[in-house]
Amino acid sequence: MTLPLDAPAHNDRALRVLSVLAQSKSAMSAAELAEATGLVKSTLYRQIAVLRRWGFVMESDGRYSPGPVSVQLASGFDGNSDLVMAARADMRALAQQSHESVALVTLVNDRVVCLEMIDSEQSLRCSFDRGRSVPARDGASAKCLLAHLPPDQRDALLDSLGDNPGRRAERAAELDAIREAGHAVTHGEVDAGVWGASAPVLGPGRRLRGAITLMAPLTRAGGMEAAWVPLTVVTAARISRALQ
Repeated sequence: MTLPLDAPAHNDRALRVLSVLAQSKSAMSAAELAEATGLVKSTLYRQIAVLRRWGFVMESDGRYSPGPVSVQLASGFDGNSDLVMAARADMRALAQQSHESVALVTLVNDRVVCLEMIDSEQSLRCSFDRGRSVPARDGASAKCLLAHLPPDQRDALLDSLGDNPGRRAERAAELDAIREAGHAVTHGEVDAGVWGASAPVLGPGRRLRGAITLMAPLTRAGGMEAAWVPLTVVTAARISRALQ
C-alpha cells in the first residue's frame, strides 16, 4: 500500500485532524472535530477515511479517537527519545524534593508541548497532560523556551503574536532578562492560581532542547520560591549535562 500523492494542503488537513484528536481527553464527534479543525464536514470525512485506513484513527458509536498506529508511535517515542530518557530520573527527584509537579516541555513551531509529566502526590496539585500543547505566549514554560531560542527564531515568534510595538518591546526585554537570569517565574499567567518556574534544557552547542517546569498552587508557593527556583535550575542543568 502506498501513500497517496496528494497536494501538501491535503496532508496538512489530515495531520490537523490527527493533532486535534491527540490533544483531546476523550473521543470526539464529527461535529466537534469540524469545529476544532475548521474543516467542512465533507473534507473532514475524507481525512478521517484516510487516517482510519492507516490505523491512525478509530471510530466507535460515531465518535473518533487515536487508533492503534498512534499508540505505537507514542510507545516508540517513549522508548527512543533521548531527551525524555535523560530527564526522567532527575524529574522524579525534583518532584520528591519539592512535593510538587514537574513537566518536561519543548517548543514545536509556535506551541509549547508537554513531553513528560511527574505529578505531585498531593491532593491539590497542578498538572500538564502529556501531549497537551498551549500557545508559546505566556507562562513560565513559554517564556523560558522563547528566551533561549536563537534570536532570529525568537523574533519571528514575537512578530507572530501581533502585539503593538510597545508591548512587543516589553516582551523582548522580559525575554532578555529571563535569558540572563537562566530561568523564568510566573504567577497565574496561563492557569489562574498556578505558580511556575522553568529552566532551559540545552543540548550540544547549547542548542535548546526543552525546559523543566516546576508548577504548584500559588497557595503553597509563598515562601518556597527561593528554594524551588534553584532546585529547578539545577535539575535542568543536570539533564543538559546528560545530553552532552
